[in-house]
Amino acid sequence: MGVELVLSLLGGLALFLYGMQMMSTNLEAVAGNRMKQILEKLTANRFLGVLVGAGITALIQSSSATTVMAVGFVNSGLMTLKQAVWIIMGANIGTTITGQLIALDIGALAPLIAFVGVMCLVFVKDKKVQHVGGIVAGIGVLFIGMGMMSDAMVPLRDSETFVHMVTKFSNPLLGIIVGAVFTAIIQSSSASVGILQALAMSGVINLHSAVYVLFGQNIGTCITALLASVGTSRNAKRTTLIHFMFNVIGTVLFVVLCMTTNFTDFVISLSPDNPVSQIANVHTIFNITTTALLLPFGSLLVKAANTILPDKDIHVKDADQWFEGLMASKHHLGVSTIAINQIHDEIRSMLETAAENVTDSFKAVENGVKEDGIQVIADREEEIDLSNMRLSQKISKILVLDQTPKDIDTLNKMYSILGNIERIGDHAMNLAEYAETIEKKGLQFSDYAKKEFATMEKTCREGMELLLQAASADSRFQLEQVEAVEQKIDDITLKFRQNQIDRMRAGNCNVESSILYSEMLTDYERIGDHMLNIAEAYAAIEWSGENGQTAAVAQG
Repeated sequence: MGVELVLSLLGGLALFLYGMQMMSTNLEAVAGNRMKQILEKLTANRFLGVLVGAGITALIQSSSATTVMAVGFVNSGLMTLKQAVWIIMGANIGTTITGQLIALDIGALAPLIAFVGVMCLVFVKDKKVQHVGGIVAGIGVLFIGMGMMSDAMVPLRDSETFVHMVTKFSNPLLGIIVGAVFTAIIQSSSASVGILQALAMSGVINLHSAVYVLFGQNIGTCITALLASVGTSRNAKRTTLIHFMFNVIGTVLFVVLCMTTNFTDFVISLSPDNPVSQIANVHTIFNITTTALLLPFGSLLVKAANTILPDKDIHVKDADQWFEGLMASKHHLGVSTIAINQIHDEIRSMLETAAENVTDSFKAVENGVKEDGIQVIADREEEIDLSNMRLSQKISKILVLDQTPKDIDTLNKMYSILGNIERIGDHAMNLAEYAETIEKKGLQFSDYAKKEFATMEKTCREGMELLLQAASADSRFQLEQVEAVEQKIDDITLKFRQNQIDRMRAGNCNVESSILYSEMLTDYERIGDHMLNIAEAYAAIEWSGENGQTAAVAQG
């Protein structure tokens, strides 16, 4: 094989892969938000789940993107593990569309198709038209690359060494390994199947040699989801495992079928003069049949995944690692929804920490400082500050992505919530420091003042509990209750300030104690203000479904 043919082969491969990426990226951009909405409204119905997974993958031409999105949705709680099974099964069916598209003999029209697409990209300013142009241009470039690869491979038919090597692919184990490794490297089963079709088009390989490579390609495509699951929750990792089990089970079944029956000859008979179509048909039959056989056993796959990967706590570091991987992913379908829901969960955790500090700080003022009590509060305060910084950075990274107005508004509200939680943490820390000062200086408060501390603690705890409910239930309903608590705090603050003035006039407290008490009332009132701000922000967020989650979870 001469240098010119090698260069032609590499150039064809480059154009083929670029065309596929171009088509997939633009399809994802056109269909992204709509497909995301469909997935968000997914029900637990297995047949609908398969259809949705197949439809989305057929539209965006990337099973990897669909699978990565499913992993992300499971990780963020938007989708149950069982629902992800149906999506993955459907994605495997949808990915066969690419092979069937390649099997269409439109190579002669490829330059014209590419020209039309590029014209739309260059001369039309409308973004939607440009995306459509990108899809059309991608298809044209893909077929041009396909033709170049096929032409460059024709001389290989006369190479005894290469022919001998290809015939070894008929060995099931070797064929599967070659297919899996190659697909894992390029991270696209559609692309690797297309390259296999180019070999068949040039007459270098027949279906008997290609069939096991094809099965291996289905296993190799799992690498993308595997990489996406690094640092995710246990359920997200189980999603990846189910994807792997699905393809391994299908491969085992079809290897046995090919070795014990005339399955390969049957497929050849369907299109005897079209080896490209033969490969596409095997790919389609493999995925549809495997889905049909495993569809009734989806629950068993979930149980198997749960057994292999038992529950284990996820660390913050792992969650952050996964988030960074999500942001760096080339697949942007559903990314904003996944990321927003992860941040929502982390904000609630931050709110729980702040609530603990508020309660413990008031208890410290009321009952005295316990051993290491202030240090515990200080450690939580540091955790709140770090969470605020981390989550603010995450929000800024998500805002860089192409967002819907609804997503932008949600992110802005979340940013406001973060700031208010952080301020509540600061006021709680102030109270804890007052308690420490009281302890060190041996200051005393009257029984009346101590009762007032208890009232303050009770109202703050009531408000924080309502906020935690607002973070996971009907925020608008909780808003009215938080408004009532905030008004109560204002009234109590006014009343207690007057009580303190009366006690000072009566000579029942010293100046230093009075100053501290006044500062405490100020922090108390400010906590109420920040609680109301948080409740208003939560109430303004338009959640997709119940419990701050999507309809998929609510119904799952």
